[in-house]
Amino acid sequence: MKLKDKVSWLMRRMQRQLFPCLEESCTSPLTAQEKRLVGILEFVKVENQVCHNRQVMGRPPAERKAIARCFIAKAVLRYPYTRNLIEELKARPNLRLICGFARRSDIPSESTFSRAFSEFAESSLATLVNDAMVEEYLSEELIGHVSRDSTAINGREKAAKKVKKVKVKRKRGRPAKGEKRPPAPPKRIQLQLEQTAAEAVADLSQHCDRGTKKNSKGYKQSWTGYKLHVDVNDVGLPLSAVLTSASVHDSQVAIPLMKMTSSKVQYCYDLMDAAYDAKQIWQMSQELGHVPIIDRNPRRKTLVPMAPHEARRYNERGAAERFNARLKDEFGGRNVIVRGAKKVMSHLMFGVISIFADHLLKLETG
Repeated sequence: MKLKDKVSWLMRRMQRQLFPCLEESCTSPLTAQEKRLVGILEFVKVENQVCHNRQVMGRPPAERKAIARCFIAKAVLRYPYTRNLIEELKARPNLRLICGFARRSDIPSESTFSRAFSEFAESSLATLVNDAMVEEYLSEELIGHVSRDSTAINGREKAAKKVKKVKVKRKRGRPAKGEKRPPAPPKRIQLQLEQTAAEAVADLSQHCDRGTKKNSKGYKQSWTGYKLHVDVNDVGLPLSAVLTSASVHDSQVAIPLMKMTSSKVQYCYDLMDAAYDAKQIWQMSQELGHVPIIDRNPRRKTLVPMAPHEARRYNERGAAERFNARLKDEFGGRNVIVRGAKKVMSHLMFGVISIFADHLLKLETG
């Protein structure tokens, strides 16, 4: 079944069965905001990925499913803190029922929410949910363009101290006759050609540190925190995401992302900006059967313009920039309170899967 047909079928089921059933159980009619949240939760199905067997502190597994739904609601409804979400759950019976709590007394404490979030971060729950959504809705589709980009994530923690690299002193100039010098170690991007996606990602730094880059106006900006690297399709559906330290260059994540996305979906073009202009990235894209369209880096002030047909396709890369803007402005990307790479990634991924579901809703409603 094609993507449009799947979305239409699910929306019809919600309109005919789910919404009337919910409104019978609710004390007041569902608002437009609550119906949107219900639709997003139905597309995400986060409870399917919550571990069924594990019980923590004697709590039933059903509570963990409801808490997972609450974290989706937190991203969608833009609550900055978990305590704000708990207050709203206590005050709004409809929201409480949508998330899975029948009574006000069923709502767990803030510390229970915190422990559950730590479990979700450790098990990469939101990433598993995103992979399941890509498998369900996009695995049978032929995707035209995959746009690859990164965005700065401000962290609320101190930057880790940099480990100074020990440089091996070498004599300047050419080696003497008969002198044998050890070869230079291969660069990370060269090693990534032979590594699996998991091995390449594991080799990337993920601690909080300082990053610097030029913004759209050409001015340098710095931040303390992380970088989120994403692959999105033509309409902005997120396919893969990787979190790294802020100082990691975009080109170091291109090949792992390429391999991750290629294992999930079929697509034709890789769209990347000048930060990804490296021969190894061009080579890997072609080996995976894609057509790389990468803005040329003006090295030595020599600019190589794109062909007209490539330039038109390259304009589709705006989907990644729009995705990053939505994540920050509408789904909690600017409000990272948690600390540590796993928790930061979990917080961001709850927003990522919410955007995925929200885009699916928009495909149907227009």
